[in-house]
Amino acid sequence: MFIKLILIFTLIPLIELIILIKLGNIVGLIPTLFLVVTTGILGAWLTRQQGLSTLNKIQAQLSLGKVPAENLINGVLILVGGIVLLTPGLLTDTFGFLLLIPQTRDQFKKILKKKLKQKVDQNKTETTITIH
Repeated sequence: MFIKLILIFTLIPLIELIILIKLGNIVGLIPTLFLVVTTGILGAWLTRQQGLSTLNKIQAQLSLGKVPAENLINGVLILVGGIVLLTPGLLTDTFGFLLLIPQTRDQFKKILKKKLKQKVDQNKTETTITIH
């Protein structure tokens, strides 16, 4: 896990920096900076909009006495998308925006739910094995 974290915190920023430098060489400094600032503003607005919408849905479900599991997952994905959008770069911005758009977020939600189910099933199997 430590190696993965090192790769995430070193390789991704390095790749982002290379892309921004190459983009700056192609279109110029001002358009590149404008793109970074614009994606930041748009990302903040979209994160706020999607986050508030999801929060309202969670509150409505809780007031009906229902467990808002789907919307809690949406909330986590929106939070991750917003955090990723804070880092300047085209790859992270693309990933962040994909997490903020409901249609593409649903695809990530399916993947996350599948991984969570596998983890739960694995823990059940390990628990069953150690009990016997």
